[in-house]
Amino acid sequence: VIDGEKPQPEVNPVKPEEELLADLAEVINMIVAFLEARNFRLDEITEKTGFTRNKAIVDAKEAVNENDETRKRFEIMAREVFKKFRACITISGINEYRQQYDAINIIYKSLQEDRDKADIADIIRDLHEVVDKAIQTHNTDTVTDDSTTYDISKIDFDRLRKEFERTPSKNTTTQNLKHAIEQRLHRMIQQNPLRTDFQKHFEQIVEEYNREKDRVTIENTFEELLRFVDSLDEESRRAMQEGLDEESLAIFDLLVKPDLSSRDIKQIKEVAQELLFELKSEKLRIDNWREKQATRDDVKVEIANFLWNERTGLPKSYSESEIGIKSEKVYLHVFQQYPNEQPAVYAGAF
Repeated sequence: VIDGEKPQPEVNPVKPEEELLADLAEVINMIVAFLEARNFRLDEITEKTGFTRNKAIVDAKEAVNENDETRKRFEIMAREVFKKFRACITISGINEYRQQYDAINIIYKSLQEDRDKADIADIIRDLHEVVDKAIQTHNTDTVTDDSTTYDISKIDFDRLRKEFERTPSKNTTTQNLKHAIEQRLHRMIQQNPLRTDFQKHFEQIVEEYNREKDRVTIENTFEELLRFVDSLDEESRRAMQEGLDEESLAIFDLLVKPDLSSRDIKQIKEVAQELLFELKSEKLRIDNWREKQATRDDVKVEIANFLWNERTGLPKSYSESEIGIKSEKVYLHVFQQYPNEQPAVYAGAF
């Protein structure tokens, strides 16, 4: 662990003490210059106390979170400071740099804590208590914890934009929201590989966010991210609307094709559910099934036979080549996401 623990010495028998201290001073000075270029003095962290110190930490993070590149640069430099500080831990001259080390460590840890606790609802709640009045809350059976679920589609964006304009930490709020979305999107794509269009849209927003960073851009980015969350919410509700769970929806999406009749769509939903049930009842219960050619082949054949079967399989509107392609796609999905019959990626999903 780099931060949060007492530094352990990393003795370098080759370099003299003066050179080790000089290396430490150099990288600390790089961080000092980096922050000063963004109108923040590192010493503010150690000089101030109480609420003013907390504000200094917020200001430091705001400077670091200018965009993805600046945050990455700071974190790399901070880790270099921690490494070089450990190398000097037994040298008497280390105390000259301890306060600056502590200040850098405080900023770094606070950034990591933001990342670890990133939650979309919490970010909106923390933005301003007034936002609660602009958002309709609801509880659904799909919520797996006690946190409030925010219906982003009910947000008054004009009102929320005004609240965002007043926050002193626009960069940090946007960065935290972006990370929370990344975590959610990663899980959603694991559950359903056909959600890659959401990933592309998100990447476009992030690309624009990193290209220009003026006041208008950051405010537009924040609103775009919230609207993107709304689209994720809508996608999350789709399984329920289709009368499926997340697992069956993923199979259904892999099997469906354009211009199907409502009767065919209904049949494919049944195929998705029944195929998944059959696989989880036997083939996917075999320990480490993915590691042996024989068990992999068994699963692949089971899928193909099920989809080809006139009683259990796909509608007659599917050609032989289409059934073959669909069989392979379903197998690849099952191989990637089902180490056993109860994959963790679907835990708690409706």
